[in-house]
Amino acid sequence: MVWLVVGLGNPGAEYKNTRHNIGHMVVDEMARVNSLTWSSHKARADVAAYKIGVGIDAPGVVLAKSHGYMNESGGPIKALCNFYKIGIENLIVIHDELDIPFNAIRIKQGGGDNGHNGLKSTTGVMGANYFRIRMGIGRPMGQQDPADFVLKNFSSVEKSEIPLFVSRGADAIEYLIKNGLQAAQGQYNQ
Repeated sequence: MVWLVVGLGNPGAEYKNTRHNIGHMVVDEMARVNSLTWSSHKARADVAAYKIGVGIDAPGVVLAKSHGYMNESGGPIKALCNFYKIGIENLIVIHDELDIPFNAIRIKQGGGDNGHNGLKSTTGVMGANYFRIRMGIGRPMGQQDPADFVLKNFSSVEKSEIPLFVSRGADAIEYLIKNGLQAAQGQYNQ
């Protein structure tokens, strides 16, 4: 069984450390921990692949980051699913979530896009019933526009917590793949 794990984000150095790119950060961490090298795929994405565990039944994982902007995520995701013959039941999307406090993780399957352009694009081409790893970034204080907030770098306090937060996100993905949705929700949706 093969899983496609997509970290949502925007390309380019100016977006690399922004809240909106937490999905990229998580798949980068998964690649780092597994000593993987990213390669460019014709589906306009970078990909890296590995197996969780050993043996013939060990699940395969294809990590992916789109070359396009957040609102264009659906096309590359659909192309990668077609290329690797992966159905929506084996698609996991990691994204930033305003409605969850910073440093909290929630796992779910299906649902709306809540105004998130990456989810909107993905759902538009794939349907809504894929798995989501929702990485909490919290809401902006005061009158700051949420669209501006997600494109800002993390605060200095948040930056100190990012390595562990991203590592926990990576662990949540493997836990979901190995143990299923209910077990993963019990472990992470607290």
